[in-house]
Amino acid sequence: MSQLSTHILDTALGKPAKDVVIRLEQQIAEQWEVIAQGVTDADGRLKDFTPAHLAAGRYRLTAEIGHYFAATQRETLYPSAQIDFMITQNGGHYHLPFLISPWSWSTYRGS
Repeated sequence: MSQLSTHILDTALGKPAKDVVIRLEQQIAEQWEVIAQGVTDADGRLKDFTPAHLAAGRYRLTAEIGHYFAATQRETLYPSAQIDFMITQNGGHYHLPFLISPWSWSTYRGS
């Protein structure tokens, strides 16, 4: 199991958001480096998205939700949603989902 998991739920429809591009970046010095990218499946999830272990440090997940809303013929305020987070030395599992609607989005640390 990967140390990081995510999924996207379209709360306006009460359904998973499929075919959304999600990118994972790690901050190295003052630069951001893409370390993984994928597209959500029919359940709004990415399987085998990241390596088994991520080093302690600062990361960000970016979901290209604007394309998703355009594909579902809905206007949106947000072209993307981004979670900027830290992985600590002791690690653990990080489940960081995106809850999206055309006019808002949020996240939380799940299990």
